[in-house]
Amino acid sequence: MDTGTHIAMGVALGGIATLDPVVANDPVLFQAVLVGTVVGSHAPDFDTVLKLKNNATYIRHHRGLTHSVPAIIIWGILIASIIYMFVPSVNFFHLWAWTFLAVVIHVIVDIFNAYGTQAIRPFSNKWIAHGFINTFDPYIFGLHIVGICIWLIGAHPGYTWLIIYSIILIYYFKRYLDKREIVESLKSYFPDVEKVATSPTMKQNYWRIAVTTTNHFYVGTVEDGHIQIHDEFEKVDLPDSPMMNIALTDENISAFLSFSPVYRWEITERHEYVEVRFIDLRYRSKGHYPFVAVVQINPENHQIISSYTGWIFSEKKLQHKLQYDNHPI
Repeated sequence: MDTGTHIAMGVALGGIATLDPVVANDPVLFQAVLVGTVVGSHAPDFDTVLKLKNNATYIRHHRGLTHSVPAIIIWGILIASIIYMFVPSVNFFHLWAWTFLAVVIHVIVDIFNAYGTQAIRPFSNKWIAHGFINTFDPYIFGLHIVGICIWLIGAHPGYTWLIIYSIILIYYFKRYLDKREIVESLKSYFPDVEKVATSPTMKQNYWRIAVTTTNHFYVGTVEDGHIQIHDEFEKVDLPDSPMMNIALTDENISAFLSFSPVYRWEITERHEYVEVRFIDLRYRSKGHYPFVAVVQINPENHQIISSYTGWIFSEKKLQHKLQYDNHPI
């Protein structure tokens, strides 16, 4: 989920914590728990700082190690311990328990959008992305705002949030059923479906889809149950060629491939260089595929000239990135 929703969830969990008699009867502990749930609800996304290094590092590690099983345990203990240093009189177990729960919920809700997480590391590096909740869902965020307002006007926070989260759970189930219906429709539409990647949008009945069949990729949308295919690409294995083999050694390409489950590739020969481009098919928007990885290679000495991976919404900006990021003034 987005940062705002994660923080709102932390506030909500702090409200639910008032149902814990130990927390409810200790105002200092309640304040400590509220800090713990808010920080814990955002903590796994502290890896955003990796953007300061480069996109490749961020893409490879975001929602990876910081969302793993060991990290979940460490976050809970670390955050609770730091808070406890300032308020050593409170019950540490209850402070840790609610903080730990906030971290767990953060990781759980992240697996339901198209980006997903590596939540079961170190047991597996597989990305878990169920793709039926948008990264920012206005209904979920809106319900949290309603809950905070009701709390502020004096309603009991614990019962208020239990009611709101019951509604949210029903909403999650409804979105799951929506996705299942879409997948079943696509399996009837394409008899040789191998995989379906769904990307919900902020519009309830509008979904982006990327379908993998035996021999093709199909990219389209589903609106009000109506399937519309916008692009079709032949599924071609990566060639065992010098240019592709060089491209695969680049950190930007490697990071892209570690994350993207549905992509196509193309090799273009220019006058000055050979360009190898990988294109994620899940995020088509307005006829454009914004998530890419590109490497430019000198055909004479086989040296990498420049490379980039990330979100780009125009070819002009991509070429600027390739030139500027690799050859700064």
